[in-house]
Amino acid sequence: MTKGEALLEIETDKAVVEVEAPGDGILAGITADVGAVVPVGQTIAWLVAPGEKPPAMVAPGARASSSPERASAAAAVQLTEQRAGAAPQISPKARRLAKELGVDISRIRGTGPRGTITTEDVQGIADAKSGAAPAGIESLSQVARLMAERTIESWTTVPHFFLVREVDCRALVAAKKKWSGEAQKTQSVAPTITDFLIGIVARVLAKHPRMNASWTGEGIRSNPEINVSVAMAVKDGVVGAVIHKANTAKIAEISTLRRELTERARAGRLRPADIAGGTFTLSNLGMYKVDAFSAIITPPQIAILSVGSISDRVVPVEGKPGVRPMMTVTLSSDHRVVDGARAAEFLSELADAIDGAEKWLA
Repeated sequence: MTKGEALLEIETDKAVVEVEAPGDGILAGITADVGAVVPVGQTIAWLVAPGEKPPAMVAPGARASSSPERASAAAAVQLTEQRAGAAPQISPKARRLAKELGVDISRIRGTGPRGTITTEDVQGIADAKSGAAPAGIESLSQVARLMAERTIESWTTVPHFFLVREVDCRALVAAKKKWSGEAQKTQSVAPTITDFLIGIVARVLAKHPRMNASWTGEGIRSNPEINVSVAMAVKDGVVGAVIHKANTAKIAEISTLRRELTERARAGRLRPADIAGGTFTLSNLGMYKVDAFSAIITPPQIAILSVGSISDRVVPVEGKPGVRPMMTVTLSSDHRVVDGARAAEFLSELADAIDGAEKWLA
């Protein structure tokens, strides 16, 4: 195994994260099978040099616990089939699909690299076996299934309430135009509206720490860092990629990191650190021309900001009709942690900050 080669996939309720080998070596001392549920932090294998033996920390053949009681503190680990003599070669996603569809992988001839069985191979056998899929029924991937379960859990257990605010975006649009002009001169990539909002939201959260807190089930936990999770659309649903310490990052840094996260998310190559530690979520559907929407909170976070499109609207200006670029934002909050007045104070200051975007992002 060489450095950078796909080593394993960790499946969480947010995404399937591919982990690369940190160096060259031989994968040995594997203690978890494909699909096993293991506690976070438990050693599941060692990468050793030729002739080197792994530490005798776990008895040979030991199995990781798959107890459902440990699932909330665990991630499902999908080991890439690399063991000598392992046949047939099959990707973790294809293995999961084969299990869901009841397909015998020993009868499949893989069409992937080095004969690896792909999801397309599995689906092809399943379709041929059944003739056709049931009308109107679409099989969910494991990630989509977990996301559906977590969404239901959040909606049915978290006491949501929603605040809506119309925001004047003249300063925000001007800031984007200015940075776009600078980017053209330097042949760099210009920040997006989402990038600006990440920075502004994070800086306002610094003045309203309760909005950046978490609900533990027993009480409220204050978070020392402000890590903005950005909702990103991927093939199997939505993933929250995290901009860590966003309140101290410059707009250029936020823009670069957010683009890197987007590329890795779309390629299915997010790392564990990319989706860990989020304390507040931003979901922007403005690029889809959505005027406004209300989003569901991602526990243990206690709030999520939904952002609609920026469009010219007729609004009162000094007692007379005027046209301004306006945007509708909706704040979903957990009533166990914040009340309406506290959330309204945050939203009001956020609107003022967007109206003075240049000052906040200087």
